[in-house]
Order: sequence, then structure tokens, then C-alpha cells
Amino acid sequence: MQQMKFLVTADIHGSLSTWLTIRALMAPRDVLVIAGDLFDTRYGHFSHPDFDPEAIRQDLSGIRHKFYYVYGNCDVPAFFPGYDHSLLFTAENKKIFLHHGHHRERISSDTDIIIQGHTHVWSLEEQQGKIFLNPGSITRPKKGAATYGIIDDRSVCIMDLQTGTPIASLDI
Repeated sequence: MQQMKFLVTADIHGSLSTWLTIRALMAPRDVLVIAGDLFDTRYGHFSHPDFDPEAIRQDLSGIRHKFYYVYGNCDVPAFFPGYDHSLLFTAENKKIFLHHGHHRERISSDTDIIIQGHTHVWSLEEQQGKIFLNPGSITRPKKGAATYGIIDDRSVCIMDLQTGTPIASLDI
């Protein structure tokens, strides 16, 4: 039986090709975690042929994978209502705090993993017993490779999209 994993991404900015890439990376049991700026209906490049937040919204509305999503500074909540700017959930016996990172959030002291996006720069570090993960961006990475994150029952990794190999990893 295939192990469940969490595929973590952020800063898609309405790119249909990025969305389709993420969907192709997912196995049937995987869980999708999106740390904001999925649609970018606030500042989006509406004339760009790859910008298609409506197609992403339609696909996400019918997705069979479990997913966690928070709004980013470029998302308009009315476009995909029912979510918030932060979310605390438990998975793999870990408390996970999800936010976009564009403003300061109060994080519970018993949180194990903090996920944020916003910078388009991947980072993975452990501080004071907590793991901080920014998956970077597949659409518009600012430093280096297009990246995404993976969380499973053993580790948290930053993955290079082009090579499919880990750039960084921390044991849980």
C-alpha cells in the first residue's frame, strides 16, 4: 500500500500549467497543502495565455484529494469563498500551522510545523523544536530552482521540480 504524503506548494498565481504540474505530481492518497496565492485574482496577468484561475477553481472544486488552503495577499476571498488567511490542522500526529506569510500571525507554542509561502524562495529550517517550511514557487521562483515541499511520516523535504530530487530535508 502506498504511503500518504503531503505535497506542499504556494505562489501558483493563477498559472494553469503550474497547477497541472502539481496535479501530475500527486498520487491518489496524497494530500495537497497550498500556502496562498493560488488564484491571484487581485493583481493577475489576465492577458497572459497561461493565467487561468477559473480553470484552476473548477478543477479544485472537483478534486478528490484532501486539501488545505489559505488565502495569500494576491487572492480575493470572494473568488473562492470558505477559507481563511491561516489554518491550524493536525496530520501525522503533528500540529501544522499554514499561512501565506504576508503578515504576522500568532502561532501556538505547541505547533510542530509552520508552513508559509509569499517569498517565492524555498527554505527549510528547524528552530526551537519547530520546523519552518517555505516550499518556494514552481511558477516564479526567485532564487534557483522551481520547488515544492513534501511532508511524510519521516521527514519534511524541499524538492527540485526539474530533477525530482530533494534539495533539503529534515527528519520529523
